Amino acid sequence: MMMVSKIFSLLQFFTLFTITFASTEEATALLKWKATFKNQNNSLLASWQPSSGACSGWYGVICFNGRVNRLNITNASVFGTLYDFPFSSLPFLEYFEFSVNNLSGTIPPDIGNLTNLIYLDLSINQISGIIPPQIGSLARLQNLYLADNHLIGSIPEEIGYLRSLTELDLSTNSLNGSIPPSLGNLNKLTLLYLYENNLSGPIPEEIGYLRSLTALALSTNSLNGSIPPSLGNLNNLSLLYLFQNQLSGSIPEEIGYLRSLTELALSTNSLNGSIPASLGNLYNLTLLLLYENQLSGSIPEEIGQLRSLTELALYTNSLNGSIPALLGNLNSLSHLYLFENQLSGSIPEEICQLRSLTKLYLSNNSLNGSIPASLGNLNNLTLLSLYENHLSGYIPPEIGYLRSLTQLDLSTNSLNGSIPPSLGNLNKLTLLSLYENQLAGPIPSELGNLKNLIGLRLSNNQLSGPILSELGNLKNLSSLDLSNNQLTGSIPSSFGNLRNLRILFLGNNNLTTEGIPSFICNLTSLGVLNLSRINLKGKILQCLGNISGLRYVKMSHNNLSGELPPSICNLTSLETLDLGRNHIMGAIPQCFGNMSGHLELEGKIPRSLENCRLEVLDLGNNLLNDTFPMWLGTLRELRVLSLRSNKLHGPITTSGSEYMFLELRILDLSRNDFSKNLPTSLFQHLKAMRTIDQTSKEPIYLGDSYYHDSVTVSSKGLELELLQILTIFTTIDLSNDKFEGYIPSIMGDLIALRVLNLSHNGLQGPIPQSLGSLSSVESLDLSGNHLVAEIPEQFASLTSLEVLNLSYNHLEGCIPQGNQFHTFENNSYEGNDKLRGFPLSKGCGNDGHDTYNGSVLNEEISE
Repeated sequence: MMMVSKIFSLLQFFTLFTITFASTEEATALLKWKATFKNQNNSLLASWQPSSGACSGWYGVICFNGRVNRLNITNASVFGTLYDFPFSSLPFLEYFEFSVNNLSGTIPPDIGNLTNLIYLDLSINQISGIIPPQIGSLARLQNLYLADNHLIGSIPEEIGYLRSLTELDLSTNSLNGSIPPSLGNLNKLTLLYLYENNLSGPIPEEIGYLRSLTALALSTNSLNGSIPPSLGNLNNLSLLYLFQNQLSGSIPEEIGYLRSLTELALSTNSLNGSIPASLGNLYNLTLLLLYENQLSGSIPEEIGQLRSLTELALYTNSLNGSIPALLGNLNSLSHLYLFENQLSGSIPEEICQLRSLTKLYLSNNSLNGSIPASLGNLNNLTLLSLYENHLSGYIPPEIGYLRSLTQLDLSTNSLNGSIPPSLGNLNKLTLLSLYENQLAGPIPSELGNLKNLIGLRLSNNQLSGPILSELGNLKNLSSLDLSNNQLTGSIPSSFGNLRNLRILFLGNNNLTTEGIPSFICNLTSLGVLNLSRINLKGKILQCLGNISGLRYVKMSHNNLSGELPPSICNLTSLETLDLGRNHIMGAIPQCFGNMSGHLELEGKIPRSLENCRLEVLDLGNNLLNDTFPMWLGTLRELRVLSLRSNKLHGPITTSGSEYMFLELRILDLSRNDFSKNLPTSLFQHLKAMRTIDQTSKEPIYLGDSYYHDSVTVSSKGLELELLQILTIFTTIDLSNDKFEGYIPSIMGDLIALRVLNLSHNGLQGPIPQSLGSLSSVESLDLSGNHLVAEIPEQFASLTSLEVLNLSYNHLEGCIPQGNQFHTFENNSYEGNDKLRGFPLSKGCGNDGHDTYNGSVLNEEISE
């Protein structure tokens, strides 16, 4: 018995010795790793000392049976790497929690030695490199979190070996490649987060095998293909995020089987087809986001069964039909976003029953009828956006009951009547936008009560009466637009109080202000000022130069006189100055950047303009006396150059550079004294006129939301003022100059041209056949020259041609027939006595074109 007792005591001693030795070895290994940290004075790890064992109170170290079992050093401001981590010295480590630190470098393959690991969290660090495939050796692993690092490469297929895994989070990295189908083996997985990576390829059908999954987030990647119907097997799923990918095809009917789903986000993809009615079975759904796809058809009435829904976002699709009245059943709904679709019909009264609604966006549709007065019942509403529809009738006074409203946008409709004074009750309002309607009558003085207003936009209506001095009380106002109305009287002096005003539009009204009000100079925050067409008189104020942040100034079409004050040169942020159609005189200041407009300017074009970033340079209708400023070709962003109606003269000679006028779309040199040959080398540079943009689906105008550039052009025989310049409008006007020689055949390469006018010069020789390649040309004027030979039969293919003027040349032979040539009348050809064929009285017969017997030069004369 004594012998047994001695043996037992000896075993205890050896076990204790082994444990003590092993724990000492672990402590030594951890201290060696700590010694590699960049911040050795970390206060949280001050307890890590050689004098005490790792299991004796070290911060973040938990032991079991004297061996290190858990490391929890989360959010400890550690700056280090894993290169010297003792993977081989911690065989009993089960929990490794090291998130929210500053670990850098890669994950060493040795991590596969931690074979007892159950929990690994390295998220929110600076770890880079690949996920080592050796991680697939951690057979006991249940939780793997590597999110929010800089990991690259593909997801190792070996992760599919981790059959014990319940949560896998690799989100917010730079992982690429496809999702491995082997993840379908993880039948205990409840959470799979792979969002915010660069993953591509289809979603593997095998993901549908993960029957325990409750949360699946694959959003913000480049996944393509269709949504696998097998996802309908995940009957425990409560969260499905697939948004911001490149998924296509229809939404599977099977998604409607996911009865546990609370959040469904499929937005920002290329999904098409209709919204499945089966989604109406998801009674637990609180969030349904299908916006920014290509969905069509009507909104299913079954959506009205989702009584738990708090947010419904279907915007930016191609949905049509009416808004279902059954949406009025969604009494938990706080956000309803249906804008940018093709919805029609009236706004259902039932929407006004949604008393929890805080945001209602129905803009950019084709809704008609009146605005329901019962919208005034939605007393929690903070945002009401109905702009760009076909709504008519009055603005209901009941809108004034919405005391929580911060933004009200009813613009771009057909609303009439007056602005209800009750809107003055909306004392939390920051934006009131009613522009582009048919509103009439005076501006209610009650709007002066809206002390929190930042933006007030009432432009493009039929408002009359004076501009109210009460608007000067709105001291938070940043943007005020009253332009394009029928307002009368003067600009109230109270506007001098609007020290936060950045944008002021008062143009196109019937104001009777004698001069520019001096209090405008108090508005030192102004960046945009539009006082055009308001009958201003007098001189431009010297103090205007004190508003250093001014970027856009438009005072055109007034009766301003005198010279530009020198203080204008203080406006170093100025991008556009439009003082056209006034009586301002003098030379262009050398300091100028962008001059837009028609001043009575004289002298030379200042070379300082080449230092500016100009899109539009309009110096037309002045008294400028200079040669062609070829140096303007170095302005890389120049799209419009108008020098029409000046005293410019001489030949147009180009430099040897290939990078001249690359973005130019409008070139107007008409009504000057330019001479010699047409500039062949200039036409070689015009890159933007050589290509047709097929990608633009909607019209794009030069300028921005504050200012649209304008220019006067000759088109189709008419003088037109383009108040907005379409980027696709491409024109060359070299008419009424003194050019001579031949029309260069290279002009046929300018296939984006809409208007070409070379009339009233001294051009000679035949019309180049290459002009028949100008497939977009709508107006072609070669009249008043000395052109000879036949009209090229290639012109018959110009199917966009609406106006053709070849009059007063020396053309002969048969007029081409077919297509647009059936629409042209005699005046297109008069003054060419030898032309024959329709519509002229002289017939042409059936023998086709006559042969020109004169001397036709094959070579063109270059400059």
